[in-house]
Amino acid sequence: MDVSGSNTLLEALGIEIVECNKSRCVATMPVDHRTKQPFGLLHGGASAALAETVASMGAAAHLDLTQQVCSGIEINANHLKSVRDGVVTATAVPVHVGRRTMVFQIDIKDDRDRHICTSRCTLAVIDRI
Repeated sequence: MDVSGSNTLLEALGIEIVECNKSRCVATMPVDHRTKQPFGLLHGGASAALAETVASMGAAAHLDLTQQVCSGIEINANHLKSVRDGVVTATAVPVHVGRRTMVFQIDIKDDRDRHICTSRCTLAVIDRI
């Protein structure tokens, strides 16, 4: 199964997975014309998309993707600081890894290591038919 991100939102937003295993998933995203809102700041929706991406990839690390997939069922995001340019990095760590649901805590920092967003994402584990 291809989880490279080709032809997906990851590619459209410039999200790159840096590291992903059962204990954490890390990805970067540029703050540029693809990810800014009309006032020149990082769009909160782009931060939420980055957060759900690392949570989903982190959950996938716990699954046999030939048998199961995961899908976000709830996400929240608290935007703590604004960012105008550079790169942001999201790190997701599992809070709960169950048979049918998983919960991840995600922190997003800018390239000056300032905490710009904190998020929590719940994912459903779905059997393939």
